[in-house]
Amino acid sequence: MSTATHAVRLGVDRGLREFRHSLGSSDQMYNLFTALGFFTVLWFQRDSPVDGAGVALAALTLPGMLGMGVVISSLIGPAGQLAVNREDGTLLRAKAVPHGMVGYLVGRAVHTALDAASGLLVVLVPGVFLVNVLADAAVPDVLGLLAVLALGMASVLPWGAVAGSITKSPSGAMGMTMLPLMGLAAISGIFYPITAMPGWVRAVAQVFPLYWAGHGARAALLPDSAAVAELGGTWRLPQMVAVLGVWAVVGFALAPTILRRMARRESGAEMEQRRQAAMQRVR
Repeated sequence: MSTATHAVRLGVDRGLREFRHSLGSSDQMYNLFTALGFFTVLWFQRDSPVDGAGVALAALTLPGMLGMGVVISSLIGPAGQLAVNREDGTLLRAKAVPHGMVGYLVGRAVHTALDAASGLLVVLVPGVFLVNVLADAAVPDVLGLLAVLALGMASVLPWGAVAGSITKSPSGAMGMTMLPLMGLAAISGIFYPITAMPGWVRAVAQVFPLYWAGHGARAALLPDSAAVAELGGTWRLPQMVAVLGVWAVVGFALAPTILRRMARRESGAEMEQRRQAAMQRVR
């Protein structure tokens, strides 16, 4: 077995162990509150019809939540963890061993994918009780949904790594990712049809992956009549693949270079400075 292959296997094992450890952390309380929030939104939307769509507003919202959940997990998770690992010395230790960065990045990808999957369950559990769109989904619909979510993850995962590489602290990484995502969620048709938004807002939303991940999820699960609530009144799957694909290609082209430069700058002195800064924040 080559050293690189061994590093990949260790990375997979690391990702699995980190995910199991996270299941017992305080993050699960956050997931509980998130599930309650989604349940509340779907509850109030369950009997609100959408003109001409043939479905309730909750049926439009649920797939959008699935797309949003994957995008948020795939962007914020890597950014925050990379910033934390720079601060606690994990990244410096990974850099010091052969192919250590390969194993580290594989571990981050595995952990992120599992976090995203658990995030989907947070949305699906309340959704099953309030929206029949999931019960009506056929196998091809589910496979299409999984393909959309995988592409949505790929479109933002490298950008999460970039954000974690260029910020100096976990709070900085959170601010760089969370705040823009919350703004985009408000204008991307996740909780209300984007057709109700002003024209310039629609144009901004369509530049970013969040809108297209939600659009693709709706296309996979909803009947054709529901496309009346979309821009142009149709499912624009080729455009979705193109936009998400461009974000993924550009991200995976830039992220390795930025990560390598960040790793080269890592040193014991830099880590100690960040550790001292973190202790000052805690105090």
